Amino acid sequence: MKIRPTPGLALCAAMAMAGPALAQPAVPPQPVLEAGIGGGGGWLPDYPAAGQNHPQGLVFPYLIYRGEILRSDDRGVRSRFYSSDSIGLDLSFSGAFPSRSDDNKARRGMPDLDWQGEVGPSLRLTLWRDMDTPQRLNLELPVRAVFSTDLSSIHYRGITVSPELAWERLNLGGAGTRLRLGLGPVFATNRLMDYYYEVQPQYALPDRPAYNAKGGYLGTRLQFSYRLPLTERIAMVAGGRLENFSGARNDDSPLFRQNWNVSLALGFSWTLYRSEATVASTASPFD
Repeated sequence: MKIRPTPGLALCAAMAMAGPALAQPAVPPQPVLEAGIGGGGGWLPDYPAAGQNHPQGLVFPYLIYRGEILRSDDRGVRSRFYSSDSIGLDLSFSGAFPSRSDDNKARRGMPDLDWQGEVGPSLRLTLWRDMDTPQRLNLELPVRAVFSTDLSSIHYRGITVSPELAWERLNLGGAGTRLRLGLGPVFATNRLMDYYYEVQPQYALPDRPAYNAKGGYLGTRLQFSYRLPLTERIAMVAGGRLENFSGARNDDSPLFRQNWNVSLALGFSWTLYRSEATVASTASPFD
């Protein structure tokens, strides 16, 4: 599964899938199925435009499947019917850690922000590539439905649209490495904006008046990740994100505390199982 944008969980979870999934030119066939343990942790904002960061982390199992038609790896869950050198259609995922309102000054006394998950299609258009380096420039257009859960129930929270210009460079600093830089705006529907920025009347205070959030522009983010294989089965990834919320639709909310957020994270992946069945390497080093 591809686990990317959205604060917190996306940064850490992407790292867990980052290691074994890269196919290089002229390498032996790869296992059809791989399984392992991944995880990560970081210093992450409580929500977009929050005034506080907190340490967060997770460890979880992962699965990589390289089928003839369907594939699941660090690039996403995707059908090869919709993939070429210039265009691809993936099923992409993202997420965010929960946040305890008692630990956040702006939200004190309000309901906690639960675990969040996002799922939806993502169209990839390759604008430029250099296979000698190798590197490429993509325009990625994900549209995702957002859900939250306290592990006892699930709630629909709206839609995000986050077009991103992404540059990828392989083998920079060593064989099997991958550097990725992405830049783009984020837009969200009213329901998700309410989840972050609404203050219902029963939670209003003299310095936190009631507020009804509106859908629209959420902010712009610059994010990076760098994957470094340490052994055949173990890889490390460093990542980060710089977000700017100047001109955001809800910058007048009392929960909107600052125009800049910074996230930093470090992750790992450890492959524990590889199937005996293999598939041939692909022609493209990015697949």
